[in-house]
Amino acid sequence: MMRAAAVPILTAVTDPAWEAALVADLGHVERGVAVVRRCVDVADLLAVAASGVARVAVVSADLRRLDRDALARLSLAEVGVVGVVRPGDEAADRRLRELGVAAVVGTTAAAVEVASAVLAAAAWSAPATGFAAPGRGADQEGSPSGAEPAEWDGGGRDARSSTLPLGGRGRLVAVWGPAGAPGRTSVAIGLAAEFAAQGVAPLLVDADVYGGTVAQQLGMLEETPGLAAACRLANTGMLDVPRLAALARACSDGLRVLPGISRPARWPELRSAAFEAVLALCRSLARVTVVDCGFSLEQDEELIYDTAAPRRNGATLVALTAADMVVAVGSGDPVGVQRLVRGLSELVEVVPGVEPIVVVNRARRTAVGGDPRREVGGALDRYAGVAAAAYVPYDRAAYDTAIAAGRTLREVAPGSAARRALSGLAAELADRMQTGPPTGRAPRRTQPRQTPLPSSR
Repeated sequence: MMRAAAVPILTAVTDPAWEAALVADLGHVERGVAVVRRCVDVADLLAVAASGVARVAVVSADLRRLDRDALARLSLAEVGVVGVVRPGDEAADRRLRELGVAAVVGTTAAAVEVASAVLAAAAWSAPATGFAAPGRGADQEGSPSGAEPAEWDGGGRDARSSTLPLGGRGRLVAVWGPAGAPGRTSVAIGLAAEFAAQGVAPLLVDADVYGGTVAQQLGMLEETPGLAAACRLANTGMLDVPRLAALARACSDGLRVLPGISRPARWPELRSAAFEAVLALCRSLARVTVVDCGFSLEQDEELIYDTAAPRRNGATLVALTAADMVVAVGSGDPVGVQRLVRGLSELVEVVPGVEPIVVVNRARRTAVGGDPRREVGGALDRYAGVAAAAYVPYDRAAYDTAIAAGRTLREVAPGSAARRALSGLAAELADRMQTGPPTGRAPRRTQPRQTPLPSSR
């Protein structure tokens, strides 16, 4: 009988004596494994893994610069990971598992046990090899225990008795819009505020890497630690639900905010793998998480670099891919509609299967020369295949008052036409969350909510 080829493995272990003994013992184990390279650090490990000479890497928990980003690059190279911890080091074991390393062995394990762990890691599929979002246990629902996600209402109380009984895994709503400042941040803040009005304490995440302004619009300090700090903790395996809750700042009426980066130049802090882990924990923290995304969907890094390069738009693409519902926002004028039509086409190409809920923001008669629902709706139906959309009237005075006060429309202008439209849209999204599956894409709207538009502004 022909003997199966040995599984090639890499080692990157901080204890050279144990590593040498392991390599020698594996040579005598009849389990089909072979060490092809002993790496000195993470940089060496990643370089060799990218060459495609190995299937599994055996790494120490205390290996310097071993983080979620490094594990994501190993996963991209289809290299599985087996972690090594010292006996009794529960913190190291927990950190490796938080990072997504499922196979962990102790330094006292026999060579045959290490070989078995290596073969198990090699058998995993490439997307699941060496990297997984935290909390993906046997239930695969974002919580290790499968318990219903806890939710904070801004005052430390448990808000499980909300009027939006979503149950189980928290839902994720991504708010996106093309270039040209169509008002996606205003829509994201408005939706989060209206979810809070329904009795759900939502989490609002500012993931705009080009110019997030959620903190400014809500009167928060711009340098407040938020999403960047959460991503740093997630990248090292130190982020959990309590730490995430501590980073989320209470705003008002149960609304909690995870502020974004204060300067666009800080975008490398929002790495895709770490941000994906943050969103997974957001589902355990809040029943509804609203993510304000950046506008750009470009993915040209692979055309410029021949290595795994940081992706500026990675956070946006991760949010749109992970979202249960995508709200696409466009401005209600000829230029804004043209950008929205092109943006929707690009969105479908970048995120296959997405069915965005289209929102026409700043809708007004003076910009289109007639009824916005008829003029804009006809253009969207003809050029983008959108049969119906939600319309948010342009209420400049109400928005100016809200920005000046650092508050939401619901607080400063509850009777505003724009606020009423956002309230209706939030109610419709809540209905879909109650009846729809916990993941997947929302169907296209069939009937727009009828919100009166101003005759002039």
